[in-house]
Amino acid sequence: MSGVVDEPLRVALLSYRSKPHCGGQGVYLRHLSRELAALGHRVEVLSGQPYPELDSDDIVLTKIPSLDLYRDADPFRTPALAEYRDWIDVLEFAHMRTGGFPEPLTFSLRVLRELRRRRRDFDVAHDNQVLGLGNLGIERLGLPLVTSIHHPISVDRRIELEAAKGLKQRLGKHRWYGFVTMQSQVARRIGPILTVSESSKIDIVKDFKVDPRDIEILPLGVDTRIFHPRGARTPGRIVAMASADSPLKGVDVLLRAVAKLATERDVHVIVVSRPRKDGPTERLVRELALGEQVRFVSGISDEELGELLASAEIAVVPSRYEGFSLPAVEHMASGTPLVASRAGALPEVVGDAAALVEPGDVEELAATLRRLHDSPQERARLGEAGLARVLERFAWPAVARATVEHYRAAIARQNYLRLAAGAARAGADLRSPKAVARRRGALLGRPARKEQRSADR
Repeated sequence: MSGVVDEPLRVALLSYRSKPHCGGQGVYLRHLSRELAALGHRVEVLSGQPYPELDSDDIVLTKIPSLDLYRDADPFRTPALAEYRDWIDVLEFAHMRTGGFPEPLTFSLRVLRELRRRRRDFDVAHDNQVLGLGNLGIERLGLPLVTSIHHPISVDRRIELEAAKGLKQRLGKHRWYGFVTMQSQVARRIGPILTVSESSKIDIVKDFKVDPRDIEILPLGVDTRIFHPRGARTPGRIVAMASADSPLKGVDVLLRAVAKLATERDVHVIVVSRPRKDGPTERLVRELALGEQVRFVSGISDEELGELLASAEIAVVPSRYEGFSLPAVEHMASGTPLVASRAGALPEVVGDAAALVEPGDVEELAATLRRLHDSPQERARLGEAGLARVLERFAWPAVARATVEHYRAAIARQNYLRLAAGAARAGADLRSPKAVARRRGALLGRPARKEQRSADR
């Protein structure tokens, strides 16, 4: 995308939920917004609950509040009558009460309303995997749109359905993941898409039927100010970062493998997650009689998380699927030898800098953990290889610069289409020197601010 101008952009980052320390969407939003602001762009985050933590005072947070039906303290709650503000709130509650997950749809409707009111305030919008029907209206406002899909949630749905027990659970999962059909339909119509790996691109094409020419691969980065080697490690410590109760993340496999290993070696595992009270993970811990050999931590600061990851002798990403896996990169950045599943994009992300095991294979995972536990030399080799791979490939400033190039390409495309449509309506000669000069300016990605204001009048 050569020839783009360096004029700062006004960027609207859209995210229906933005947990800052877990969940790839919130982590991505936090780091990308910081690096875009550091490049001199004006960044405004429009987010539903949970709201993000932002790393720069230059970034504006505009809250697009939902009914917050899934808050940690009171999930699936019934709001008081006074909390309802409009028909979108009613739709959101009705959707939840009938077993669906409404947030991508209802956030997209709310944020479209906000952008319609403020369409002159931005040069480009960047959707962080909302893919709601409201997104289809954004480009009709004259606002170029770039969309990130970290991986298609159809993969989560498939794995959850495979793990469901009985007809009732299967029907419940089908209803909960009903929004995936909407996301697939929107993805095919939304324009340029960024994804994080070749594996994710293949899954988006296969599951969402998106034209592969509309998808660009842009890997994620890691914050090496937080995640870096820190010296002495705790003997026998294994660390994982994963949603404890999600079958997709494979925590059950890790716990079973640790239970086997703990009968022979002095090991313990710390999982950065909060399992549901008396949920499947807590029940499995009791069944395996792991006791003090497993601990779950949540709500810790960035510094505490960095210290924890760097204190481990071994890190594990036991997922049954990953579209990228920021935790894998953060473990490698900490210099911690990594064991990862041979699933989704993980082999692509870690290369030869991790020990790979079959997803779901308890015996192989236990044997690999045993081998690494007994071999300081192999741990040192993998730790060094992982750190070198991160420093070579995964840096947030580079991610931000590449993302801006995609913003400018989307702006150029929108400018060109607008000029061509205007000229066609006026019956102008598209080959005239003046028309050619205007299109050349459009293709340089200049935000059409004056022209936009004229069109809005």
